[in-house]
Amino acid sequence: MNFSTDKFNRFFKGRETRRNVAYVTRFAAALLVLVLVFSVLFHAIMLLEGREFSWITGVYWTLTVMSTLGFGDITFHSDLGLAFSILVLLTGIVGLLIVLPSVFLQFIYNPWLEAQKKREVQHSLPASTRGHVVIVGVSPISKNLAQVLTRYGVVNVLLCGSTQDALALMDQGLRAVVGDYDDVEVYRSLRTDQARMVVALDTDVRNTNVAFTLRELTTSVPMISRAEKEESIDILKLAGCTWVFQFRKLLGQSLTRRVATGRLCVSQLAAVGPLVIAEAQVKHTTLGGKTLRESDLRASMGINVVGLWNHGVFEQPGPDTLLEDQKVLVIAGSRGQVEAFSQQCSRERDDAPAGPVLVLGGGRVGAAAALALRDRGLDVVVVDKQNVAPQMPGICVQVGDAADPATLERAGIKNAPSIIITTHDDDINIYLTIYCRRLRPDVQIISRTNLDRNVKVLHAAGATLVLSLASLVSNRIINLMEPGRVFMINEGLNIFRATAGSELAGKTLIDSGIRKNSRCNVVAIKKVDGEMLINPDPRREFQESDELFLIGDSDSESLYYELYWPDRGTEQPG
Repeated sequence: MNFSTDKFNRFFKGRETRRNVAYVTRFAAALLVLVLVFSVLFHAIMLLEGREFSWITGVYWTLTVMSTLGFGDITFHSDLGLAFSILVLLTGIVGLLIVLPSVFLQFIYNPWLEAQKKREVQHSLPASTRGHVVIVGVSPISKNLAQVLTRYGVVNVLLCGSTQDALALMDQGLRAVVGDYDDVEVYRSLRTDQARMVVALDTDVRNTNVAFTLRELTTSVPMISRAEKEESIDILKLAGCTWVFQFRKLLGQSLTRRVATGRLCVSQLAAVGPLVIAEAQVKHTTLGGKTLRESDLRASMGINVVGLWNHGVFEQPGPDTLLEDQKVLVIAGSRGQVEAFSQQCSRERDDAPAGPVLVLGGGRVGAAAALALRDRGLDVVVVDKQNVAPQMPGICVQVGDAADPATLERAGIKNAPSIIITTHDDDINIYLTIYCRRLRPDVQIISRTNLDRNVKVLHAAGATLVLSLASLVSNRIINLMEPGRVFMINEGLNIFRATAGSELAGKTLIDSGIRKNSRCNVVAIKKVDGEMLINPDPRREFQESDELFLIGDSDSESLYYELYWPDRGTEQPG
């Protein structure tokens, strides 16, 4: 530690420090009085035994006994003297060996250490800071957002209420500052009036306070807030929020878009203008057993197979990749091309389950999923330990434990085409995924997760699809900052945009090595005149102004930026 005079003086100027020093001083005074009293009694008892010592010897004996170092050559011979020695010894054990270290740690060392920690974290940003994003709230969602923004070259800072939270975030490589959420001076010190956006991801009440406080400083900076309750949306907007989202509701609706109903061959995942990204299970098409070359999809329909899901693992297909029944095709094309694929490649499915879709969990995510399925005209049964029917009119609710086979049987698991697992506990979701997969090896299982690290675990447990709340929030906010920049296809798999720039200008798609080097697929090119080329000709040369639409996972996306768009911090797509 750096015990400089300046730091030492600043440390002892604090009111709390002065109060702590007063406590320590009083304890030290009491200890000194005890030593003096014991020294006087030492002389008195020694005189009774007919011996006499100097006063410094009395103090020496007292400290030696209290510190349990030993008696040396000075000892009492009488019972009274021995009893006195025991009293001094016990007092020393309590006072010097127990109380004194505790007092030092609580009132001296810990406050000093805390002061050192506070000096390690920031409380403000430089005056030149601008175009940054201020994130309010500490949670897995906010941390994921900060990491995603950093990956896209957007400067961001997390506002924390405690030093400990800020230090923990800094240890994870994130930028964090400490301050009160309801203090306008904190937002002034964070240069919020020059920020690109403010994102509030705390509770509804605190987000409202943040909005009011922010609007005291600036009315021009856009602010995004999440809302847990429906009634909070209007309140947050009145407080000054530009956008308010019920992200859990959006997650529930996103989960339902992937439900296989037995009537469709293709499920649309995302649309960017005329470009459509969709998926189709191989076993529901006529392509099973063929290689990608033999399917001839590109030449016959213009469809580009950009990836394959194989038990939750995304694979880059090659010409000789075998299309097996357990795999799911991810295809890109125009709307007409995707419709032609569905009509020409769909297979009659007389074995499709005709039962209701099961939604395990009747919370906000589960309710949103059930209502979305109902609006699509599908039969839905919600399984929950409580009767949540009043919150979901027109939907059948099976009250009971989802881990009970009798409950699931009454809900219709034997004939369910899909099961959506929506509880807010990742451990429960993993357990239910394994359980449902054992009961129905052939069923489609869609699960939510709160933490990104559990995505692979859920896939390994048997989930067909996994979506996380954190990734959904991050992608929605990125798209508000730069509309159409990122579209989440699946957990960890996105469509993203990038300018061709000087790195690719004059090269063809074949010569660029994009797929080989970064494991990304170029699914469309938007020319400077606005025309979009879907599944472009591999022999077309890139123009510097071309805007590329690519599909890949987060690692591939980062690799692409590193190799082909190193100047993304200064150049943004239009």
